[in-house]
Amino acid sequence: MSTAAVAPIPPLFTRLLDDAAVFPPGNATLAQAFAGHREHRAAWYADLVGVLLLPASALKEAAAYLTPDEEISIGVVGDLPLGRLTDALRAIDPRLRVAQIEAAVAKRGEDPRPGLGVLLDVLTDNDLLGYAEIPLTWGLLDALDRVAEARADGVRVAAKFRTGGLAAELFPTPMELAAVICACRDRALPFKLTAGLHHGVRHTDPETGFVHHGFLNVLAGACAAAEGGEVADVAAVIGTTQPLTLMEAARTRRDRPRPLWVGYGTCSIAEPLDDLAQLGLLGRTE
Repeated sequence: MSTAAVAPIPPLFTRLLDDAAVFPPGNATLAQAFAGHREHRAAWYADLVGVLLLPASALKEAAAYLTPDEEISIGVVGDLPLGRLTDALRAIDPRLRVAQIEAAVAKRGEDPRPGLGVLLDVLTDNDLLGYAEIPLTWGLLDALDRVAEARADGVRVAAKFRTGGLAAELFPTPMELAAVICACRDRALPFKLTAGLHHGVRHTDPETGFVHHGFLNVLAGACAAAEGGEVADVAAVIGTTQPLTLMEAARTRRDRPRPLWVGYGTCSIAEPLDDLAQLGLLGRTE
């Protein structure tokens, strides 16, 4: 008896990874990024991959790497002052289809409300989906309330948080990350993450000594939060280093859409793809 084929990328992982090849630590050239993204979109794992992320400052140059009849969906990462984003968007080649904008609204320790207000205006004026990167410091909950209010008013906006970087303080603890996930859950806010999520399971980088969150830990934590888990319960899942615990959490939910967590940008699609395959979490292609 033949067995029906299983989709290689289950709903739980669909569009989990935005292609951030040009950003550190990958630092691909635009030519390399466009060539690589075409390969991802044509590969068997294409449903795992979301948009190509490009810095706002590179949008004019990026058009040179499109073929005449090519259109590519991109996410614009705001490396320009927020007030200049609209001008950058207006000058973009129409073959670059802007699916989303991502921008930091404040530095650590700054009041996020002024920057958030500017970003919300940009999103409203351009009718775009946006992710407001909010520091996990003072003013966080007020900013989340403002994002929730804007969503209720029809603005297509969600939250974004940093989970890694070049300094230890940029890596939130499991309890801190669990608390912000539950805060988003309580406000019906989707969220996106950036930085540090190179592998599936929580681990220590042997070169830096930084403890990195695993993307499977985050996924299991988001599922636990969506199912009503308390902060301590979500933190326990985010903090585990046991692959079997995470594999079981993913397998039991693999055929359901991913709750709360939109996904994250990664400069290497290959690393998380390899982890998913090695852990047996992708479907069969035969």
